[in-house]
Amino acid sequence: MRWMIGTAMMTAALLPAPALAQAVRQSAPQPAATQLPSVRALVDTYVAEKRTPGIAVAVGHDDAAPLLLAKGRIGTGANAAAATPDTLWRVYSMTKPITGIAAMILVEEGKLKLDQPISDFFPAYKSMKVLTDPDNSLASRPAAREITVRHLLTHTAGLGYNIITKGPLLKEYERLGIVPAALNRQTEAQGKAVRPKSLKEFAERTATLPLIADPGTKWSYSIGLDVMAAVVEAAAKMPFERFVQTRIFDPLGMKSSYWQVPASAAARLADNNAWVGDNLVPLDPGATSVFLDAPSFPYGGAGLVMSVRDYDRFLDMLQHYGTAGGVRILKPETARLAMSNLLPTGVSYTRIDAATGGSAGPNTGFGAGGSVLLQDVPGGPGAGTYGWGGAAGTIAFVDPKKRVRAAGMVNYFPAEKWPLRSDIIKALYSDLKR
Repeated sequence: MRWMIGTAMMTAALLPAPALAQAVRQSAPQPAATQLPSVRALVDTYVAEKRTPGIAVAVGHDDAAPLLLAKGRIGTGANAAAATPDTLWRVYSMTKPITGIAAMILVEEGKLKLDQPISDFFPAYKSMKVLTDPDNSLASRPAAREITVRHLLTHTAGLGYNIITKGPLLKEYERLGIVPAALNRQTEAQGKAVRPKSLKEFAERTATLPLIADPGTKWSYSIGLDVMAAVVEAAAKMPFERFVQTRIFDPLGMKSSYWQVPASAAARLADNNAWVGDNLVPLDPGATSVFLDAPSFPYGGAGLVMSVRDYDRFLDMLQHYGTAGGVRILKPETARLAMSNLLPTGVSYTRIDAATGGSAGPNTGFGAGGSVLLQDVPGGPGAGTYGWGGAAGTIAFVDPKKRVRAAGMVNYFPAEKWPLRSDIIKALYSDLKR
């Protein structure tokens, strides 16, 4: 792809930052939203071929208004409401980048440091243990070092995850309710009975369990961003959900982002379905969804329900390095840091199952809650592209280098039933080459 900045970069030394940004934006070809036929065709195809009852996609570039597309219905029923850009979807692990940015706000303010031990906030993490025979027992040894903020943000803390961890440690996670996510009312009845009732209790209970590896030595998908939410709460000295609401959602005009969907918005909540062979079976109908109830606590790794319009506003802020709509959430240098490779020295990001919401390939690192491309992909995303996906099929990424962003919303398990993530990337960058 040849979507280059052109001569604007030659004026970098002469222009102040706002003027430079404007010059850069004016110098490149800017395909109108109506000129994205492949993206439009993708949205139509997913519904026409019955891959999903409904879908919503947002694509943005430069300062142009985003292209917001929606097709189909929010459920399989004949009377289900039409999907719109304001339909609500379970974004699951796409919550993680939002928690990551919340932490980076505090890093910018000096209330957190990337390499600060989290025992400063939760002393129980001062002396963690590491499993020595993970397949067979909970036998452990002292950890070589403490868990830091960086480790939580990048899944290198040595923490487990109920969707990844196996053996005796998984049984302990389940026994202690270290399962920070909701699926439907049936499973929630069991989960809520044993789950901690607050982020503080969640973090402290997690600290009693052994790690799978020494902090800072291995990338392993984890509850790191859920513990990070507890650290944000402690450092900010206010409830995590209030911090996110007042420092990210409200300033960006994100009015359809919820930890608990209110009754006034319930009619917009899509069904979550499960593929059983070639049949789509309701798993968590919107009308009776578990997301209409208050969670045990705000799950920083998987708790949000959002519209594609709202997630685009978050991506718009990242695309413009911390500012959107005239509102600054982060300084440019902090936003760049958040979307850079924050992995500890010597640690590589390894590929994980698509069902977790992630994606990985060669030359990929990890930033504040999301993966980061380290090199350009020929004909595709540029180096620095940052994003993550959700377990129910959602995807979002921002490519600051090529000044584009995209979010796609569907709700079904397993996420890899259809390749929406790769399909959106392929369609978008194909259109931008035209």
